[in-house]
Amino acid sequence: MAASHSYRILVIGGSAGSMTVLTKLISELPAIFPMPVVIVIHRLKNVQSELGTLLSVRQKITEPDDKELLLPGHIYLAPQNYHLLIEADGTISLDYSELVNFSRPAIDMSFESAASAFGSAAVGILLSGANKDGAAGLCHIAASGGAAIVQDPRTAGFSTMPQAALDLCSGIQTMTVNDMIRYLRNISTKINTEK
Repeated sequence: MAASHSYRILVIGGSAGSMTVLTKLISELPAIFPMPVVIVIHRLKNVQSELGTLLSVRQKITEPDDKELLLPGHIYLAPQNYHLLIEADGTISLDYSELVNFSRPAIDMSFESAASAFGSAAVGILLSGANKDGAAGLCHIAASGGAAIVQDPRTAGFSTMPQAALDLCSGIQTMTVNDMIRYLRNISTKINTEK
């Protein structure tokens, strides 16, 4: 599937084994990335996390406040112990409802809300993980006409999460981390050229 200039949001989800790939993806993003990036990573609740600091390789990553407006070129990390929902008006809602797939934040909830809010303008990437969170949500993005991408299970530290998405629905692209980097750079170039 060719990169489209119409994409308006990138949501990346991952769990066990995803940090190395995620760090590389973030560090290789173009300096001026033309859409907001939302990261949803499973983290232990009630344990101090330095994930935002670890990921801030080149670009500042922030944990958003409830009702904060998503801005192009900014990277947002789902806060510990909150579901992150993306609203149709381009704002974030933080939700403290029940765990989904034993997780809060749940990748499924963020992917599903991105599909509802942005439809074919959403890009979802699902990385390594040891459970099936994110699979159903990524299928929502694919069904809405957005770009649904999984890390090649053969390259994932834990293949359960990307493989679950591939098993659940069609329309999902499989990429290595280097493929993802090229794809996102292509999107960035196309959008910036169209401006």
